[in-house]
Order: sequence, then C-alpha cells, then structure tokens
Amino acid sequence: MFIVYKLVKKYLLNYKKTLGLWLFKILIMKKLTLTFYFLLVSAFSFAQYGYRDSNRIGISAGVNQFTLNTDNFETKPQTGWNAGLSVRGNFYDNWDMVYAIQFSENNFSVATDQLVFGKEDVNYKLPSAQISLQLSYILIENHLSFEFGPLVQVNGKFKVESGKENNVISGTTLLAKDIVDISKFNFYPTVGITAGVKHFRLNVSYQYGISNMLGSLNSKNPGYNFKGNPGILNGNVILYL
Repeated sequence: MFIVYKLVKKYLLNYKKTLGLWLFKILIMKKLTLTFYFLLVSAFSFAQYGYRDSNRIGISAGVNQFTLNTDNFETKPQTGWNAGLSVRGNFYDNWDMVYAIQFSENNFSVATDQLVFGKEDVNYKLPSAQISLQLSYILIENHLSFEFGPLVQVNGKFKVESGKENNVISGTTLLAKDIVDISKFNFYPTVGITAGVKHFRLNVSYQYGISNMLGSLNSKNPGYNFKGNPGILNGNVILYL
C-alpha cells in the first residue's frame, strides 16, 4: 500500500506541474495576443486621425540591391525582395512622420576558389527585418515627398549557396561557411523619395550601414580584422489604405 501511495503522490505532483506549465503558457499567449491587438488598434486609430487626408496605413512590396562594402574579400551585389507595413501620420505643418517595419531577403556573392572548377562566385542570402522612423517633407500633397531618418536592422545568419559551403574564399584561408555568423544588429541612416498618387506610390531609398556587419567574426577568426558596411538600394511600391 505504501508503494501505491508513493506512486499516486508522484503522479499527482507531475500532473500539477504539467497543468501549471500549461496554464502559464495560456496566460502568456493571451498577453501576447492582447498586446498585438492593442498595437493594431492603435495603428489604425492613428492612421485615421488628423486634419490631412495623408494619414493612412501603407502596404509595401519591392526589390533591393544589397552591397557588402569590405576589403576582406571580393563581393558583388545582387537583387533581393522586400515586404512591409507602414503608418504615415501628420507631424507638423508640411512634415509627416513615417513608422515602418520591413522584412527582406538580401543577396550578394563572394569570390571563391574551388578545387575542381577554379574561380567560382558563391551566393549568400541574408534574412532581415527593419524598423524605421522617418521624417517626410511634403513637396506636393499626396504626390511627392522626401524622407530621411534612422533605421535599425535585425539580421539572421548568412545562408551559403547549397553545395558550396567548403569553397575557399579567394585571398584567404577561410571557407565560405566560416563567415555566416554576422552581427545581429545594424544601424542605417536612410534617405529616400516617394512619388505617385493618393493611394498608390513608388518609393526609392538608400541605406548605408554605419556599424560593422562583420564585427562578430573577429572573435571567431583570430588573425583577421573583419570590417564590412552594407549598402542597400530599395525600390518599393506602396498601397495606401
């Protein structure tokens, strides 16, 4: 009987622990859901407030050209894609404020040496998310504006072209897979121009990263002094609701 009692007690304790974790997860999910709902409602409310008709939410999609400016190895820019959301609101007089989040895939290539085929460019992909806050000067209401401001980018790891991870980067002893773990955050000053009609516009912008994207590689590869500053040219179409 004593053994049965201990087994039942152990089962009940495990059950309570499991139930507690389950309830905790439900509470966390509810809090996250409420937070997301609050932000969404706030964004829609902000977008509809103001004395000008320019206050609205924008849905954007487009392309980018990513350049990694570095002396450590030879790189070539390539084309990637963008998708995002923004809120444009009245700020002061002829000025608007634009809050935006953008998800991107940036692409570029690095020159490498391959044992059989000799010189070969290896493609890299960089998944990233950007959060920006920009001032927008209205040149022509609902048609033309000039934007500038700061932007923070959150980076994933470089993804190396499949099957080429062991290529040797030209001019180094590093393999293509040795340079994937880059800095997680980058800061970009951004300038751009937006033109079009009331609900449909084209935005062209340029971003230059002033922080060292390759800085985290220095601790993993003694003997190298990695320094790389990204430059991104974007072309997006924006649908304003």
